[in-house]
Amino acid sequence: MVARRPDGMNEGRRRALAAVLVAATVLTTALSVWLGVRLSGQRADEQRRQDILAAARQSALNFTSLDYRHYGRDSGNVLKGATGDFKKEFAAQTAELTKLVARNRSVSEGQVLEAGIVRSDARSARVLVVADSKVTNTAVPEGQARNYRLQLDLVREQGRWLTSDVEFVG
Repeated sequence: MVARRPDGMNEGRRRALAAVLVAATVLTTALSVWLGVRLSGQRADEQRRQDILAAARQSALNFTSLDYRHYGRDSGNVLKGATGDFKKEFAAQTAELTKLVARNRSVSEGQVLEAGIVRSDARSARVLVVADSKVTNTAVPEGQARNYRLQLDLVREQGRWLTSDVEFVG
């Protein structure tokens, strides 16, 4: 005869139930940790995506919004968000552009309509940007609408996304 405890369970059943409860607890804990890590990764990916888009939008806005009366400041804004060859090339052209926009009294008021990431990883990204601007100068004092389709390459340097290349695309 098997001895029964007052609660009606024998020792073998109690041990089996305890083992099942321990296994369920371990499995539940592991699943919770896995889901937490995955959710954290998704949040980090989404934050990176938002940071890339914000940097690309700002870079495109800076690139399409220039005013001869404040060209030093405006070109400085482009350079603050730039790096690499793009920064070097833009900086090298700044003196010539300063004269050109002053002579023509050029004002370009840009606006970013849309931006989308083509590809990205932790260190680099490619973004397509659709932007429009209204350009006024001595040749068109009433203003002329311009449409831009830009491909921006960005790299992450010292915690910031910076534009390393700008191409006009169809």
